[in-house]
Amino acid sequence: MVSRAAILLLIGLLGMVYQATQLPPPNRNNHQSNSISPTTTPRIRLTDGRYLAYTEKGVPRDKARHKIIIVHGFGSSKDMNFLAPQELIDELGIYLVQYDRAGYGESDPNPKRSLKSETLDIQQLADHLHIGHNFYVIGVSMGSHATWSCLNYIPHRLAGVAMIAPVINYNWASLPESVVREDYRKRLIQWALWLAKYSPGLLHWLVTQKWLPSNSVIEKNPAFFNTRDIDILKIIPGFPMLTKEKLREQVVFDTLRGDWMVAFGNWEFDPLKLSNPFPDNTSKVHIWQGYEDKVVPSQIQRFVSRNMPWISYHEVPDGGHLIIHYSGLCEAVLRALLLGEENVSYRPRPHTDIAF
Repeated sequence: MVSRAAILLLIGLLGMVYQATQLPPPNRNNHQSNSISPTTTPRIRLTDGRYLAYTEKGVPRDKARHKIIIVHGFGSSKDMNFLAPQELIDELGIYLVQYDRAGYGESDPNPKRSLKSETLDIQQLADHLHIGHNFYVIGVSMGSHATWSCLNYIPHRLAGVAMIAPVINYNWASLPESVVREDYRKRLIQWALWLAKYSPGLLHWLVTQKWLPSNSVIEKNPAFFNTRDIDILKIIPGFPMLTKEKLREQVVFDTLRGDWMVAFGNWEFDPLKLSNPFPDNTSKVHIWQGYEDKVVPSQIQRFVSRNMPWISYHEVPDGGHLIIHYSGLCEAVLRALLLGEENVSYRPRPHTDIAF
C-alpha cells in the first residue's frame, strides 16, 4: 500500500489542477444519451448522439470580429470565470463560447474519450454555431490537452491559440529524462495512472477516505500553492467537485478518472514535434505560465517553449497555477492573441532554478 504522504500529495495535485478554473458542482440528474434532458443552457447534439452544453458571451456572434472557444480544465465547467474587461470585448468585437467538456456540467459523458474526440467536439461546436472556418482556442490548465490536440488534428481551422498554465504530460517522447528526473509530480502521476487503469475501485476508495485532508486544509498549504494563489483561494470557491461527497458519485469519479487518463496517458502524437500552424506569421500560439507554479514547474514549460520557437512564451513573475484569476491576465492574453501586443510585465525573467 502506498504511503499516506504520497496520497496526500496526489490529492493536493488533483486539487491544484482543478483550481486553475472555478466551477459550480456539475448537474448529473439526467445524463442519458440520445435524449434531451432539462438544462439551463443550450446544447448541441454531436454526431455520436451525445449532447454538448455551451454558453455564449461577449458581442453577438453575427457582429463579432474575433470568435473564441474557451476550453476549461480538470473538474471545471463552462461557468468558469474568464475575467476579460467588457470594454475590451466591445472594442475588439470579441465573441466567446465556453462549453462543458464531455461528462462535465450539462454535457453527456463520453466513454470513448480521447484526444481526438476532444478536438472533434470543439470542431462540431464551431460548425454548429457557424462561427466560421477559422476560430481562436484558449485552453486552461488541463484543458490544454484538448488545445494541443487541436494543433495536431485541425491546425487549418485555427486563427490563433493560447494556453494558460497548461499541464505537461511526462510521457511526451521528446521530453528528456534529464528535465523531469527529479520532479516528484512525475512519480505521483504515474502512480495515479496505474491505479486509474488497473485498480479504479481502489483509487475510488482512497480518494473518499476520512483520514485524507479536507479541501480547506489543502487550499492553505504552501506546498501546493504559492502566496498569491492562496490569496486567490480566499475569494473563489474551493474544490466542490473534489469533495469526498462528490467523489463518491460514480459518474463524477468516472469523468475525472477518464479525463486524467487522457491528459496524462500515452498520446497519439508528440507536441514537441508539431509544426508551426502559422508559418506565414499571420497569428501565433501563446503559452502563459506562472513562474512559481507548483503544478507545472516553469523550467519544464520553458524547455517546451525553447524547443518550439514559434510559440510565444509569457511568464507571470510571482504567479502560481491560478494565474487566470489574476487581475489583468485575461486582458493581456486577449491583447497578445488578437492584436499581437506584448505586455513587458510578462516577459520571462533570466533563467533561475526553482527547486522541484
